[in-house]
Amino acid sequence: MNATKRIAAATSALALTLTLGACGGSDSEKSTLQQAIDDGTVTVGFAGEAPYSFEEGGELTGASVALAKEIFKRLGVEEVDGVNTEFGSLIPGLNAERFDVISAGMSILPERCEQAAFGNPEFMYTTALMTKKGNPEGLKTLDDVKAKGATLATMTGAIESDYAKSLGIEAMQVGTPQDGMDAVTTGRADAFALTGISLNWMAKNNPEADVEVTESFVQEIDGVPQVGAGATVFRTADTELKDAWNAELDKIVSSEEEYLSIVGDYGFTAEERPDGSITTEQLCAGDLPGAQS
Repeated sequence: MNATKRIAAATSALALTLTLGACGGSDSEKSTLQQAIDDGTVTVGFAGEAPYSFEEGGELTGASVALAKEIFKRLGVEEVDGVNTEFGSLIPGLNAERFDVISAGMSILPERCEQAAFGNPEFMYTTALMTKKGNPEGLKTLDDVKAKGATLATMTGAIESDYAKSLGIEAMQVGTPQDGMDAVTTGRADAFALTGISLNWMAKNNPEADVEVTESFVQEIDGVPQVGAGATVFRTADTELKDAWNAELDKIVSSEEEYLSIVGDYGFTAEERPDGSITTEQLCAGDLPGAQS
């Protein structure tokens, strides 16, 4: 074999070795799932948004957390630890490996799908508005907010901020749901937009607050109903973990009784259970039902 052929053969062998290493990973580098199984614990990022994931009495709790605890237990991971992070910093924190997954009921949006990998839908979403009691401005949807020139608060990084931007509403940005409620009670905002389940939970658990919550609605943008769903979020490279998660999640979601036995205590009903009519792939592609082609 001449020198040229020897070099070509060596190059091919090196390329094959690198390819196999990339596919299978080295023996010294465990996958996120295997590391969690070996450690017996997994770390989740959450944003302190009840009833999805929040701390109560120093304990991590909420519907997203309840699902995480059940699914990780089935995967052989007994303990779920939390890292409290502002909502808008969750995906950067995940990619910086501050935690292993995001457990915050995060809405599946195309721009977020470019940064991280979403599991299958866990909750279907509708929007609502929190106002002072009596709803002085008579607000029912974000269209009313715009038409009446009302002052709106939305949470940084939340889907309602995107709705407001698309509608040309200059919303006040707040870091947490509590900040949003405070903006309403102090008169700095006429309304605070968030998922209906979150706002109803806040109003129920803050009976002394001078607030009420509108009926939930599906906001339309350019004539397209904004159907929403939330999911657990993984690093893009963690396909093994995401696939294992989805397999167990699908078993739970397929049974209304089992689904509600896990999340029902947090105010979720059969209305929030995904029915398979919309997928993560559709939401990541922006291919919403009823959207214009």
